[in-house]
Amino acid sequence: MTSVNACVLVVFGGTGDLTYRKLLPAIYSLAAKNRLSEGFALVAIGRRKLDDEKYRRTVEEALNTFSGQAVDGEVWQRLARQIYYRHFEFHEEAGYAELKSFLAGIDANHQSSGNRIYYLAVAPEHFQIIVEKLQLQGLTQQDSGWKRVVIEKPFGRDLASARALNEKITGVFGEENTFRIDHYLGKEMIQNIMVLRLANAIFEPIWNSRYIDHIQISAAETVGVGTRAGYYEQAGALRDMLQNHLLQLLTLTAMEPPAGLDTESIRDEKVKVLRSLTGFRPENIRQNVIRGQYGPGGRTGRSMRGYREEEGVAPASTVETFIALKAEINNFRWAGVPFYIRTGKRLAEKSTQIVIQFKQLPAVLYRQEYPDLNPNVLIIRIQPKEGVFFQFNAKKPGMEQGITPVGMNFCQNCDYEGNSPQAYEKLLLDVIRGDSTLFTRWDEVEYSWMFVDQIFEAWQGESPNFPNYSAGSWGPEEAEQLVTRDGRHWRQLEPADAVGEIEGLKD
Repeated sequence: MTSVNACVLVVFGGTGDLTYRKLLPAIYSLAAKNRLSEGFALVAIGRRKLDDEKYRRTVEEALNTFSGQAVDGEVWQRLARQIYYRHFEFHEEAGYAELKSFLAGIDANHQSSGNRIYYLAVAPEHFQIIVEKLQLQGLTQQDSGWKRVVIEKPFGRDLASARALNEKITGVFGEENTFRIDHYLGKEMIQNIMVLRLANAIFEPIWNSRYIDHIQISAAETVGVGTRAGYYEQAGALRDMLQNHLLQLLTLTAMEPPAGLDTESIRDEKVKVLRSLTGFRPENIRQNVIRGQYGPGGRTGRSMRGYREEEGVAPASTVETFIALKAEINNFRWAGVPFYIRTGKRLAEKSTQIVIQFKQLPAVLYRQEYPDLNPNVLIIRIQPKEGVFFQFNAKKPGMEQGITPVGMNFCQNCDYEGNSPQAYEKLLLDVIRGDSTLFTRWDEVEYSWMFVDQIFEAWQGESPNFPNYSAGSWGPEEAEQLVTRDGRHWRQLEPADAVGEIEGLKD
């Protein structure tokens, strides 16, 4: 495989959890696959007082802990020579002046041609100050090699703050060099959604309201807030999951076929979906949007504390850890098709999937004789098991006439968990290549905030009855009623280890 362009990856937050758990394992994996050129270098910026050798030791420890694979000594020795560390406070001018001189030396030693990626793996409050300091030192000029910036979520905390942040960052780097990362878009099966639909003639002709009854998008987590209470108390499930991850899944599922497979054609169609989302009036948000917060509970003999008992959470917190909603897309393809979306922490199973349920057969022929005949269902599993399941009806084996649901199951990572590249591995490689297809464009961010802000504003002044679901359950009862009142039901999410021949048939 041909090596990618030479560049220096400058990671602000080089000693942070994201860097150790996600970025460094991804970089190591790219090095092990010979995807990094000799002109690549990593410069980590942090507040801890470490030198290069001490930092490299912490990196090696992180790789042994989080990489999910045995660390090859030869690969590590080669990569270690490309890793450097600088420590300074993000607001201090002197640190950036020293960094400018240091990076010039790195360019000379590694022949990286002045190409830079600034990865802001830091808290959102540091984004603007880092960009300003880099600009003041002339570290963002595009005349001597390209300069790109990678922004982790959240990109703002509402529409107004997102616009202000975007104006600052794109004013320095430009839209074409601003990469707003959403690691969900790097997952293998999310990239497979378009292929599944548009590269198979059996799906695209029926991918519309004439044949599809409804679509469910679920992202369930078994973990609680953990050590992220400081962030989560400001974000909640609405900002943490719906505004980015789940709306991105919605756009990829519902978009029109793009004019081409180039970056802008795909992004254009995603934006059209967000623009077509039927807005919620304040009076019907209560009916169509359900929020929840987990209380104490248990699962498989293990007791779990409630959200308000987590370290760093306010004792009377009204932050939602669960959200479910019914959305509609106001265009010809999807008119009348409800999209049910849900996500939450401390739920019964860990699973992210998209369920496309087709319409029931008319009450003639077999349906007349078997009124409970199951509709066809297509399930796209995103994590932890990656794959596709399709349910259809067939005759029961034997002498008697009968019909039973059967399934075709494709699992991409069941036999070997490591056969799909990790999301950050793919996305980092795309940044180095300058491919922004899997990154969100500004107008995607803008329209998603418009949708989310109306929900948040309607909640202001209300006192939710929290906690309203037990840890280890499937969320509040109102979330079930959101679907059952329409004569439908949530598709049961399968356990992570359930990948049998008829997985997904249980309701």
